[in-house]
Amino acid sequence: IHCDKSFLYDYHLKRHLRSHNGEKTYQCSHCEKVLLRMCDFVKHLKTHTGEKTYQCIHCEKAYFYHFQLKRHLKSHTGEKPYQCNHCQRSFSQNCNLIKHLSIHSADKPYQCSHCDKSFSQNSHLISHLKFALRCNILE
Repeated sequence: IHCDKSFLYDYHLKRHLRSHNGEKTYQCSHCEKVLLRMCDFVKHLKTHTGEKTYQCIHCEKAYFYHFQLKRHLKSHTGEKPYQCNHCQRSFSQNCNLIKHLSIHSADKPYQCSHCDKSFSQNSHLISHLKFALRCNILE
């Protein structure tokens, strides 16, 4: 044991141990984040410069990280591996399936202040309000 510091996350401990054994760390001058590997440091810097190196070959979109491009490419292939067990709708991203599942729940925390309707998602309440305004239902 080098010192009495303790850390909640293993990553923070590993980063700290590098200060004891002389290994190099990379600290961002923009936000003071410390990274363990040069490749991660270079990727991180791009978030400050705005440089998006992962370009979609099908459209003009570009991304900071490879995983973002991979996720986006599914929109071009039509791949939707995440399927709802209640209504058979499919989604390209798991987070969208999770959000969708709330419509099957009895929990509807988003209440319209102009009528007695409630919604499982805030976006559905907003759509309801926009429709009501467009149809002059609301004053």
